[in-house]
Amino acid sequence: MRNVFTAAVLACAMVWPMTNLQAEELTIERIFDAPALAGKMPQNLKVSPDGTRVTFLRGKDTDQYQLDLWEYDIASKQTRLLVASQMLMPESEKLSDAEKAKRERARTASLKGIIEYGFSSDGSKLLFPLNGELFLYDLAADEAQQTNRVRKLTNKALGFATDAKVSPKGRYVSFVRGQNLWAIELNSDRSIQLTQDGGGVISNGVAEFIAQEEMGRFEGYWWSPDDSMIAFARVDETSVPVQRRFEINAADTTVVEQRYPAAGQANATIRLGVIRMNDTAAAAVADTGAGAALLPASAKTRWVDLGSDADIYLARANWFADSSALSFQVQSRNQRRLDLRAWSSKDGAITTLLSETSNTWVNLHDDLKFLDSGDFIWASERDGFMRLYLHGRDGAPKHALTPEDWVVDSLLAVDEHNDRVFFASGGPDPTQKQVYMTPLSLPVKEVQQITHEAGTHNASFPKQANVFVATHSDPSTPPRVRLFDASGAELAILEANELKEGHPYGPYAAEHSRPDFGEIIGAEQQKLLYRVFKPAHFDASKKYPAIVYIYGGPHGQYVTQSWTDGLIQVLTRKGFVVFQLDNRGMDRRGKAFEEALFRKMGSVEVVDQREGVKWLRAQPWIDGEKIGFYGWSYGGYMALQVLGQASDDFTAVVAGAPVTDWSLYDTHYTERYMDQPKDNTDGYAHSSVFAHLDGMRSDLLLIHGMADDNVLFTNSTKLMSALQERGKPFELMTYPGGKHGLAAPWMKKHSNNAIVDFFERKLKRPE
Repeated sequence: MRNVFTAAVLACAMVWPMTNLQAEELTIERIFDAPALAGKMPQNLKVSPDGTRVTFLRGKDTDQYQLDLWEYDIASKQTRLLVASQMLMPESEKLSDAEKAKRERARTASLKGIIEYGFSSDGSKLLFPLNGELFLYDLAADEAQQTNRVRKLTNKALGFATDAKVSPKGRYVSFVRGQNLWAIELNSDRSIQLTQDGGGVISNGVAEFIAQEEMGRFEGYWWSPDDSMIAFARVDETSVPVQRRFEINAADTTVVEQRYPAAGQANATIRLGVIRMNDTAAAAVADTGAGAALLPASAKTRWVDLGSDADIYLARANWFADSSALSFQVQSRNQRRLDLRAWSSKDGAITTLLSETSNTWVNLHDDLKFLDSGDFIWASERDGFMRLYLHGRDGAPKHALTPEDWVVDSLLAVDEHNDRVFFASGGPDPTQKQVYMTPLSLPVKEVQQITHEAGTHNASFPKQANVFVATHSDPSTPPRVRLFDASGAELAILEANELKEGHPYGPYAAEHSRPDFGEIIGAEQQKLLYRVFKPAHFDASKKYPAIVYIYGGPHGQYVTQSWTDGLIQVLTRKGFVVFQLDNRGMDRRGKAFEEALFRKMGSVEVVDQREGVKWLRAQPWIDGEKIGFYGWSYGGYMALQVLGQASDDFTAVVAGAPVTDWSLYDTHYTERYMDQPKDNTDGYAHSSVFAHLDGMRSDLLLIHGMADDNVLFTNSTKLMSALQERGKPFELMTYPGGKHGLAAPWMKKHSNNAIVDFFERKLKRPE
């Protein structure tokens, strides 16, 4: 479960002279209308493998959700449009059900046009999917041949193409079509069907629902670095229970039979296979519409032995740098053990490189890097904080690369030649994210900070790690994008996004609310961090209504030094104080802080939020009888828990798309924190919202999409019935066709307006 319902990011560029700007009313409608309040902010920034350009996606002035492909040429310092998505797709975009589901999992369902792309290994070509087709853009083509730069690779009549990649050496483009894995040999245009049995409950080369939604794995196949082999996951959902749910749309109702593994139920069965590409030559045929030939007998899949226990998760797969072995991560069903194993491409022998164990759970990550030397870098929380470690080829530990009391957010790049490792971390301050560098060959002693401005830096490096592009923001500085060398020296400003005449946010900037940060010592002497946004023209002699706006669950963090979302800014302009506190169980504070909710979700989180409200109510400028609470997804669950356990603290509560009973939610997420229902009966009972119905006395607004395939609508219908049986009044807002994130802009406008209206009616005293 990940937080999906942020109203919008209002992005500008720099600290501005507020007194020189005339304030206008910021509305919910304006947040989601064009032009984007962010300005022309780049998304999905990448430095090309050859280090010559930075590419990115950007919305149109007339439609912020329609993305086009752009580049910034480093040598000429010029920005230009590469591909206008509507030129290649003049008709309305039509997505397959699989692609719709994938975008919902990736939280990109509101976007159109080109929403993902990738480079060839030499940086000369860009591959992107659009409307079910695959296109290859030749960056090296002559300017005079502009119309010939884009090459369509697939025929949509044969099926929708997804999950596309350029192979590491550039010989192939691979993709998934009809639940089978395919490859196109680029120098011959021949299409090769690599698997044959996809269809129905069988899928090849794709990540299953659980992997996408809860494990952070969106890919289902992996090329060897030398292009000689391709590994893939085969998913069999035969054993996964079918949830018959109704997708209620505006004009019809569809009965969907979704394979959804709820806590304690059976997961999909996963196999890991490897195909050698030199075995497929005889099977290659032109992709003309006649289909592809069957593979010859010599191209049979080699299956990797995943062990005797079939009830496991395939967490990740990565090849060694020299293609000699495929690594794969196997996580036990109870998630207390994670094994990193290696499969020899020579003889199929399996070795275990290392094992991570925990009394609670082992978090997954993407921070595994195999080096040319044969060593590898691995992230682990074995010392209580996520750190980077260097291991030998056989898995033997060598030394730690990052400080013992820092949480590493991600491994950004490795420069073996210059003995450097780059990583992202808050360092000593978990409200920030900075770029740091540490030596590769030596145990950590002192790390070098590469970015220096306070706030949040999201960075992307090319393979050679000689430059990086970073987006920076803080509460007073909306996002701007710059290019740096590896030492942190600024090379270029790609998007200054300066707030000057004509900028979309200009009319609203004078009343922009910047938060105050602080900490509270809560239960068990835990240090709890908060930020509080005050209304424009704040007067400490007055008393203001307040709204606690949180997520509250694992892998979420709200108290950061970053630009804030649009709903907060609308609420402060309407005279509300907005308060956010990161309770135990949330992210970037170390394993002990996170695992405090183990087997008892909905407990310590509520205790901590009540401590926050106690502090808030003690402020002389807060109306203690007018405090609201709002959250979405896990935050919606938290809203219902504080309603049931702490109604005396809150006047009104908004719960968006909430889990109401963890036995209704999926296996990997729920069992990670709660164990299986049969092993934690009391924990499931107390963590259920239904255990606290009698305490629900404050006003409630319940919001849910009627086609939610993540937190199923059943969660809310069960709650509606239970409240009605008890004669408890509540307000309800449901959205026909709405998924978990209410992706359609009109849904976002309507739901945000409903939230604001509810709080205005419930928390403001009559004149």
